[in-house]
Amino acid sequence: MPKRKPISGVFFDLDGTLLDTANDFIFAVNQLLQDYNKPSKASDIIRENVSAGSIALTALAFNLAIDHPDIEPRRQELLKHYEKHINDLQRPSPASIYPGIQALLNELEQRDIPWGIVTNKPEIYTTPLLEQTKLHSRAKAIVCPEHVTRPKPDPEALLLACHQANCSVNTSIYIGDHKRDIDAGNIAGMTTVAALYGYISDDDDPTGWQADLLAESVRDIHHWLANQNWTITSE
Repeated sequence: MPKRKPISGVFFDLDGTLLDTANDFIFAVNQLLQDYNKPSKASDIIRENVSAGSIALTALAFNLAIDHPDIEPRRQELLKHYEKHINDLQRPSPASIYPGIQALLNELEQRDIPWGIVTNKPEIYTTPLLEQTKLHSRAKAIVCPEHVTRPKPDPEALLLACHQANCSVNTSIYIGDHKRDIDAGNIAGMTTVAALYGYISDDDDPTGWQADLLAESVRDIHHWLANQNWTITSE
């Protein structure tokens, strides 16, 4: 019979889940378009595609197929703009922690529940953002694609994070705003939460992702955990 056990760990995707990083991407995409004398893209269109990754953003910017030969060189140019921008501590509208995240992290720490970050964002971009938001030293695990052989949706990164944080996989939670996040968590055997407040496009249907919770806000996640008395169903 399934039993309820204390939650042993909570893990977050980065962009669109823990941090709102859209403004940095909006700047980088439109800076790249300016280099090519192309018109800017609407902020909302860029925002909803952030979690799709740099290839998708480059394709979106230039209205190209993702396998077009121009994608990779332009993607590298996009990433140079992005790296330079996120390391500018005086930039306007920098990446910020989503409302409610600080309160959630504080309670996790008060309850001695380790939390961490599992992202497909390379470490060279992840570390500055976490240092700027003062989260880097608080996380018990930070797993980037360089740390594994297979990124999400493969569960390898989540399993590594659980190992680093000394958590049981089947009593840990993974929160993300993309289908690959939920797929990775489900394959790993974790409880999964879809962050509907993140970067989800009109073409996405999170109701079909098979997440254990669809959260419209961080507050929804916090209330859900409290209502479960900070326990989770485990075999």
